[in-house]
Amino acid sequence: MKKMLFNEKIYSRWLVLFIDSLIVTWTFCMSFLLVHKFQYQNISTKEFLVMLVACNIITACVFVGMKIHCGVIRYSNTEDISRVVTAVALGNFTFWLFFRILSFLSAGDNMRWFDEVVLVNFFMEALLLIVLRVSVKVLFGYMKQADMVNAEPILIYGSDKNAILIKQAFDFAAESNFKIVGFIDNNKDRWYKNIEQKKVYPASDMNFLKEKHGVKKMVIMDGCLQKEKRANLVDRCIELGIKMVSVPPSVQWINGRLNLKQIRELRIEDLLQRDPIVLDNENIMNEVKGKCVLVTGAAGSIGSEIVRQLIKYQPKKLVLCDQAETPLHHLQISIEDDFPDTPVCVFMCNIQNEGRLKKLFNDHHPQIIFHAAAFKHVPMMESNPCEAILTNVLGTKQLADVSIEYKVEKFVMISTDKAVRPTNIMGASKRLAEMYIQSLNFNQLRDLPLDDMLQMPLMSQIKTKFITTRFGNVLGSNGSVVPRFREQIEKGGPVTVTHPEITRYFMTIPEAVQLVLEAGAMGRGGEIFIFDMGEPVKIIDLAVNMINLAGFSRNEIDIIFTGLRPGEKLYEELLNEKEQVIPTYNEKIKISKVINYHHGNLEKSIEQLLQLTTLADDFSVVKKMKEIIPEYKSNNSIYNQLDKVAVNYQLSD
Repeated sequence: MKKMLFNEKIYSRWLVLFIDSLIVTWTFCMSFLLVHKFQYQNISTKEFLVMLVACNIITACVFVGMKIHCGVIRYSNTEDISRVVTAVALGNFTFWLFFRILSFLSAGDNMRWFDEVVLVNFFMEALLLIVLRVSVKVLFGYMKQADMVNAEPILIYGSDKNAILIKQAFDFAAESNFKIVGFIDNNKDRWYKNIEQKKVYPASDMNFLKEKHGVKKMVIMDGCLQKEKRANLVDRCIELGIKMVSVPPSVQWINGRLNLKQIRELRIEDLLQRDPIVLDNENIMNEVKGKCVLVTGAAGSIGSEIVRQLIKYQPKKLVLCDQAETPLHHLQISIEDDFPDTPVCVFMCNIQNEGRLKKLFNDHHPQIIFHAAAFKHVPMMESNPCEAILTNVLGTKQLADVSIEYKVEKFVMISTDKAVRPTNIMGASKRLAEMYIQSLNFNQLRDLPLDDMLQMPLMSQIKTKFITTRFGNVLGSNGSVVPRFREQIEKGGPVTVTHPEITRYFMTIPEAVQLVLEAGAMGRGGEIFIFDMGEPVKIIDLAVNMINLAGFSRNEIDIIFTGLRPGEKLYEELLNEKEQVIPTYNEKIKISKVINYHHGNLEKSIEQLLQLTTLADDFSVVKKMKEIIPEYKSNNSIYNQLDKVAVNYQLSD
């Protein structure tokens, strides 16, 4: 029945205009009769008929011009009502002005009764057009409620404009199977008041609403709450067994309307996300705009996000380098679809291959490099130390050396908190890469003539500025703990945690990349930038929250402890105990003041290490790494025995 009465294909916009015209005709006739005290003989005059036709034509033109007939009546809101009143006022004023000019030109009577007719007509016409729209909307709402006997009852958080937009989106969605019970808000001034026929309740009433209406879901708009308030609301919902779902901000709705497919369950990333980062976009724009930018590891979690964020800073060309064929292909298609005007070049290359790297530089001459290519999985690298060295050390060394040769302006390397007092192969290999590019940065000063060193500030004389960014785990990256926990929960458990006391620093991928771009722009060369990672998170708490967010309890999904994996430690650090920090203009970014290493000595040691990788003797490789990096102490690893005989090998100046 509803489809018959409210099918938009039948009741087209022109039918709406026709109905509006009928109302205009009727209200003008009634206004004319009221002013003439229902003397019916007056409406049969030629003068009345001319006025009636003119009124309809003028009003129809105004309605078409203001597109009053284009909206779907059952979706009418206060903005639509305001437009109707404005159109009626404009139509009546134009009609009045038209006949007043005719009366003046024809030197007719002053037609004082005409002013009264127009005034009465304005109020009657506006009233009936509004009543039509409100009636259709109310009728449709009642009919929709009748069809929603089995609909799922939900609550909406907030009572502001965003919450009302969510409510309207659910009301207007034909495929919606949700019944809105009311709004939840902490604003005492709005408690128990009605907004769009739905009551606003305090959070303390959530349990009552759950018991009375069977509420099992709370809808919230992304970004509408600060971290602390969001966490409190989630805790309350988890306590009551109410699942939280989120919708994107209204600016991201498709064609201005929320598609119910955009609704998603609240994720652990939403709880751990901090307040938005304020970037110096002008500084980044000045650094990137009009330049050729190379991103290695472009198909990975961090690399692909770097690519997407760089696009808005208008680089001359983006070169995407990776050895993973399928992910690189998917990234290329995605960029071409989403950003068709962005000049993008894809270059497949293993950074261990020096010949391919030189071809890349010879073909594209990059001016800025974001180096995200690396092996990162701790247990995997613990079993394959030579591969960790060849990619994380040799690959970085070759890329950095070629950057010097081709006079690259900036080289920004993505490092990890596991490079601080490393306990595993992966962290040690990244620390060695940090040491090498730092030594290479300052080695450029050694090659300068003495006169040049005296004439200009030292840092400005460095041709290729090497910068390191160091941060902890990123949420949702390939192979990280969050996707693994999510997959285990979907299978019904158990969720595996290595140790009940293990903690990690976490940051979202977009947040990490924002800080990488900011640090890259502010870097002058030789710095290791440390990001504010917030407070460390216990992995057991992370697992429990993810279970609760999925609508389960600890009784339904088990958590088991599997023991620390090879090379893993209980907690990560962002700073070595010997390092000091220097603040920057961005409070979330600090500079680590670290020891500088002699480039010649370090390069010689790395060459010796690379020679050992050809012998396929993992213990010899790891032993050499421990000589180069004295603070590298293996943890829960077969290489622990080497720590007892490690030589304190100093490379510092």
